[in-house]
Amino acid sequence: MQTNKSLKKSLTVFTPTYNRAYCLQQCYDSLLRQTSHDFLWLIIDDGSTDNTKELVKSWILEHKIDIKYHYQDNQGMHGGHNAAYRLIETELNVCIDSDDFMPDTAVEHILTCWRTTENKENLSGIIGLDAFKNGQIIGQKIPEYIENTTLEDLHNKYKVSGDKKLVLRTDIVKKFPPYPIFPEERFVPLGTLYLLIDKQYKLHCLNKMLCIVEYMEDGSSRNIIKQYRRHPKGFQHARLLTLKHSKYVKVKFKNAIHLIAHSMQLKDWKVFSKTPNLGLTLLAIPFGMILYAYVLYINNVKS
Repeated sequence: MQTNKSLKKSLTVFTPTYNRAYCLQQCYDSLLRQTSHDFLWLIIDDGSTDNTKELVKSWILEHKIDIKYHYQDNQGMHGGHNAAYRLIETELNVCIDSDDFMPDTAVEHILTCWRTTENKENLSGIIGLDAFKNGQIIGQKIPEYIENTTLEDLHNKYKVSGDKKLVLRTDIVKKFPPYPIFPEERFVPLGTLYLLIDKQYKLHCLNKMLCIVEYMEDGSSRNIIKQYRRHPKGFQHARLLTLKHSKYVKVKFKNAIHLIAHSMQLKDWKVFSKTPNLGLTLLAIPFGMILYAYVLYINNVKS
């Protein structure tokens, strides 16, 4: 279900959503206000049981922006990303979550930046800024002297804090395997893909606000400890991958601690043969045990 597209677009804005009809309107309104309409809005409905489908259909019938709607059985946020990356055909893509929206000039800034950037063959896309509704940047701006960087280097080498917005090249994203789907779980950290991309490509820095973020009470960011309890296989997968591919010992050790905690919950004692860094994993055992106890306590589960 989608609008008629008379021209091929340059950017896909994709929004995975699950029972978020109550807040999707602000995202839609922000896309209507964009100073450039050289984009397609791809909505991945991850098994919603509310009136999301009817709401999106009403917007499609308005013919104000190009919209494509895709429904699938519930798989979680990462499953929504898998579907989006499979369906996207534009050169660039950016995820705007269902509880977030874009500043009026965001699409224009993205496309202008990309079109004026030289030597793009080793770039996977653009990294821009997230902000709160009051205009305050989340974390820090990117230092002006950094032209290109990986996401991991930005946080660990340059010590730039806060969530950032990634605009990715679709052809590069499609080179990497989709997030794994664990049938009984609904969450795999999205950063696993970004870490793999970091190993081969850099991101061009753009100190512009590309997304306005609102952390909803039912969002994953506010419920991360509960997510640890509900989705141990997804998190274990992410920890193993980070231990293998991160180039920062501090990052590896933190993930080794979490790996122990997730593996204790899963009663997966084969983790020591799975880990790509046995030494750090062994050192992390006491800290992982403490983290596991904390997760149980927070979730009111008796060990």
